[in-house]
Amino acid sequence: MEETPRSVGEASTTNFVAARPSAKTDDAVTMRGCGFANLALVGIDKEELRGRLAMPEYLRIAMRDCIKRKDSTEISDHLLLPGGAAADMAPHAPMVVFINPKSGGRHGPVLKERLQQLMTEEQVFDLTEVKPHEFVRYGLGCLDTLAAKGDECARECREKIRIMVAGGDGTVGWVLGCLGELHKDGKSHIPPVGVIPLGTGNDLSRSFSWGGSFPFAWRSAMKRTLHRATLGSIARLDSWKIVVSMPSGEVVDPPYSLKPTIEETALDQALDADGDVPPKAKSYEGVFYNYFSIGMDAQVAYGFHHLRNEKPYLAQGPVTNKIIYSSYSCTQGWFCTPCVNNPALRGLRNIMKIHIKKANCSEWEEIHVPKRFI
Repeated sequence: MEETPRSVGEASTTNFVAARPSAKTDDAVTMRGCGFANLALVGIDKEELRGRLAMPEYLRIAMRDCIKRKDSTEISDHLLLPGGAAADMAPHAPMVVFINPKSGGRHGPVLKERLQQLMTEEQVFDLTEVKPHEFVRYGLGCLDTLAAKGDECARECREKIRIMVAGGDGTVGWVLGCLGELHKDGKSHIPPVGVIPLGTGNDLSRSFSWGGSFPFAWRSAMKRTLHRATLGSIARLDSWKIVVSMPSGEVVDPPYSLKPTIEETALDQALDADGDVPPKAKSYEGVFYNYFSIGMDAQVAYGFHHLRNEKPYLAQGPVTNKIIYSSYSCTQGWFCTPCVNNPALRGLRNIMKIHIKKANCSEWEEIHVPKRFI
């Protein structure tokens, strides 16, 4: 596991999370939320809000076309304005929203419709239809292409655009990870990310004051949340790159945040591991934010991840999901596995080792596993 140091933003009233470059490395940055208790005091005009968020129609259609064709290098002439568009055509806070229909008790279609009413149809993306990396590569790429052609409105939108994610921690991390790819291309304007908490735990959302759950009065809360997102300040967020190697060749079905590497990963022979370390192993890599679980906590989350995919009718809302999590907690974990037959294997410190390599450092450092995990 490789550690990449990040600077963490100071607390403020409303914060977005965005991946932005610092002097030494890539930073993930968030928008900090105001909390839903304060949102109730704000009266927002629907049409005024739409005017602050909605990009010009020609830009929305051009982005949608590029994403559909998976090509942002060529844009059809009929989608362009002669001579481009002036910067003053850009909205105050251009925004797109990603929504995970599996979150929020699977009320995705209803929430998506509400968001489209408040913004525009083309600026709301269902993650089962458009993946974050497709938007990053082709949607933002479309704005870059138009800006290079002298379209000042496209340039302004590209520099100001913000992203809201309606989902849980895993969905937010997925979007942030895809935005982080912009660093590899040397992009300077990386959109900040805010959260509409639809997950079960919503730890990342809590950490940046977007709330621990979405209110039952979600129709009005959605409007107020988008309004606050237009005003949110920027805060930095710790992010880590992780490589999970499987020396024995196991094949797993990881969450969105981890993807199989194209080729087997070479293992560092300097690692202090028991037994022989093969030169290469099948691996999964990704970026995680705020926290990364191991042990029983991870096993419970992994079990819920697969249950929701295999039996979606069981995961109908946050309350139901928390009950399922509780039941998994009682049946999963090393204390309920065959390890109990061999006391020497009980506890994480007896069955695994964790090493980190800090940025700009060639040496691996073993992380001590606390005794409470024994």
